Amino acid sequence: MLFDTHAHLDDRAFDADRHALIAGLPEAGVALVMDPACSRASAQAVDALTRRYPHVYGAVGSHPDAADEVCDQVLEEYRVLCKQNPKIRAIGEIGLDYHYEDIPRDIQIRAFRDQMALARELDLPAIVHEREAHGDGLEVVRDFPEVTGVFHCYSGSLEMAQELIRRGWYIGFTGVLTFKNARKAVEVAAAIPLDRLVLETDCPYMAPEPYRGRRNDPAKLIHTAQRLAQIRDLPVERICRIAMENGKRLYRI
Repeated sequence: MLFDTHAHLDDRAFDADRHALIAGLPEAGVALVMDPACSRASAQAVDALTRRYPHVYGAVGSHPDAADEVCDQVLEEYRVLCKQNPKIRAIGEIGLDYHYEDIPRDIQIRAFRDQMALARELDLPAIVHEREAHGDGLEVVRDFPEVTGVFHCYSGSLEMAQELIRRGWYIGFTGVLTFKNARKAVEVAAAIPLDRLVLETDCPYMAPEPYRGRRNDPAKLIHTAQRLAQIRDLPVERICRIAMENGKRLYRI
């Protein structure tokens, strides 16, 4: 059985078949799912999903693309959701994304810091999205040594991953591992300790081969697990078991 540690089941891409898909996941080999919110609005949807489905857990936070919404009122809403719903197990998806820079960097950094402070206050792990912002991302992490969590869909160097691991963080791998040009991700997946990696789909995005370009969903996580097993020269059953144990430890399930 697998634990999809990052799946946006609240995304509109699942509007037509959400219930059937989620209800069928255990039969498809996915025992647990973590659904991180990306905004104030999606936090409410995530909260509702965790209350409806026993195998779905959630996180609340504002993605870098929604960093400009982060304010005292939004942080208080996240605080209340975390305290009222025991299945909200993390602050996320938060972080930095400098690829498009639709939101100015200073606003992204402020929102990231404010939400890391909330994770520290509530003693919760953080789910970090970091794209083309390695230096600033590490600087924020270093300023919050009490906070750990996962850098999801990891895109940094092996050296950065090793520093994060020394600080207690986990590294998340998606279907990118199956892509032919995934040199950096494969290098990191091959080298880091097995007890610090988790598997995720980031669905509906990042579908693995042979589904690349189509809608992703948690049932497709097995393809990433198989690729990781090949990279580490281990049976896929062991990779699934290790990734499950790591995910449960990360989110205290």
